[in-house]
Amino acid sequence: MLANMFTWWSGATIGTLFTIGRLGKFVGSDEFGNKYYEARDTKESYGDKKRRFVIYKGYADASKIPPDWHGWMHYIYDTPPSDTPLPRKSWEQPHLPNMSGTPLAQYPKGSLNAQADRQKTTGDYEAWKP
Repeated sequence: MLANMFTWWSGATIGTLFTIGRLGKFVGSDEFGNKYYEARDTKESYGDKKRRFVIYKGYADASKIPPDWHGWMHYIYDTPPSDTPLPRKSWEQPHLPNMSGTPLAQYPKGSLNAQADRQKTTGDYEAWKP
């Protein structure tokens, strides 16, 4: 309970949940469990657009929002994907969040963080001697 009051990185704080509950209406959720809300009116919004909110499931990271919901959050689409989903192309792959900075990140060959041994240098390398 105390962690929900003050920490935002593992979900929404109680103040955020209260504000969204007071101002917004539930619009839908995505396959990752994130929940999306839109303001009931433009009273506390920016300009003439209704304010839009997301409550992340787990760690708050903007790359966890799929492309269709990202478009709705940034006012590219007027209707949320829960009402009119975007058509998927046969070549599209499922959305993955950004893994940089996590243990699941991919590193190039020769990186100090890579798990594999570093590639041996070729014979054309000559060490510098002062």
